[in-house]
Parts: sequence; C-alpha cells; structure tokens
Amino acid sequence: MIGLRVLTSDDWKIWRELRLASLVEAPDAFGARLADWQGEGDREERWRSRLEIPDSHNIVALLDGTPAGMVSGVPTEQDDVAELITMWVSPPARGRGVGDFLIREVERWAVQRGAAVLRLSVAPGNTRADTLYRRNGFRATGALGDPLPGGAGWERRLAKQLASQLVGQRPAR
Repeated sequence: MIGLRVLTSDDWKIWRELRLASLVEAPDAFGARLADWQGEGDREERWRSRLEIPDSHNIVALLDGTPAGMVSGVPTEQDDVAELITMWVSPPARGRGVGDFLIREVERWAVQRGAAVLRLSVAPGNTRADTLYRRNGFRATGALGDPLPGGAGWERRLAKQLASQLVGQRPAR
C-alpha cells in the first residue's frame, strides 16, 4: 500500500535520508551533487530551510510504511504555474506506482493553489524519469530547464496543463 506524508521542517531527517540516497543512486538526475549536501553542506538548518521554501509542498511516499520516494511542489514567479522538483523513487519501489502517486499529489496541490500548469526539468538521458513524466501527461516545451552541474548543458523543460477537477482529490491508494 502506498501512503503519503507531508513534511514540515521538523521532518528534516527523513528528507535528508532520502535526498542523500537519491544523490548516491542517481547522481546525474539532479542539478545538485552529493558533495553539495555533505561536509559543510550537511547542516540541520540547511535541511530545515529546504523544507521551509514558502508555499512549498514536500512529500514522502511510504510503501508499506517505509519511505520509498520523495517530491516537492514549489511556486514559481508566475501565479498560474507551479513546479515539480526533487522527484525520486527508491529502486525497490520502482514499477509499483510510487512515482505516479507522487506526481498526482503534486498536481492536486498545484491545482488547489490555482496553478493551470505544472512544469519540471529532466536531465537529458534520464529515460526512466522521462517515461514516467510523459505517461503522466507532461510534454516537452522546447524551453531550457535548469543548468546541469559543471556547465555540462541544460535540463529539458516539460509541462502539463492541469485539470480543475483535480481540486480536493487525493490520489487513489
């Protein structure tokens, strides 16, 4: 069974564990590097601050009660656009609907806050993520996403038009 946990800054240890695991397991999938969040970067106040982005929606998926994935929804400079960031599903949970579940929760949050579009950036070559996003209705916009670490290029920007009927709905469990 898949469940959700909305995180607050007091849940920083859960977020930290999953974020570090994601950066170890999929180092090329994110704009951040493991080294950015280790050593001097591995401070409680920094982890708390990440979960305190104003108006953000930080989620952990639980598979049979165990943290199995993470995602955040964040506002953008445009009131009608929200962004999905920091998406990751642990390898044992892949293929079990966790990614779809997390995306639907961010969509629900985005619609609830008045967004008509949900966007994200995906690293070139991340075919697993690209397949997941396309299956959930995201399409390439042609715009550049976030820069890749070390100036190695740019992520691709995908976006999805949101349906207003999602308001108030929770993903099916």
